[in-house]
Amino acid sequence: MLERFVESIIFYSRWLLAPIYLGLVLGLVILLVSFISEFFHFLSTSGAFDSKVTTLFILELIDIALIASLVTMVAIAGYENFVSKIDFKDDMERPEWMGKVDFAGLKLKVISALVAISSIELLKVFLNTDSYQEGEILWRVVIHSVFVFSGLIFALTEKFMHHR
Repeated sequence: MLERFVESIIFYSRWLLAPIYLGLVLGLVILLVSFISEFFHFLSTSGAFDSKVTTLFILELIDIALIASLVTMVAIAGYENFVSKIDFKDDMERPEWMGKVDFAGLKLKVISALVAISSIELLKVFLNTDSYQEGEILWRVVIHSVFVFSGLIFALTEKFMHHR
């Protein structure tokens, strides 16, 4: 009887994750506000007439979009993997990947998104090297390389684990 009670507590404790995933949704709202703020800031300056500034602005928007997509994916897949399946009516749209991303797949998607975000950040640095010191650029390249290497190692590990 005690064993069943402990197992029930452990099993239902997964619902403690639900507020965390709701917090990620609130984080999306903050990212949306940031996205809109970037737009208004850009339009209020003369940057729209400078191709370099426009390129940096668009890279910033892409960065925010990638981060928002990553947060969405983690919130939905995490909720479905650890808390409860999300029930949809037949007529509702459901992204193809929903219900199919396991924890290993989610980690691979997260590292892939981090590499993409890091790539965009590095591109912004390369387009604006005047604003950075040489050491700072070197550290950003090193950090990006670590992300790429980690992603590669993780992907290879997953590939070999699934082939067995």
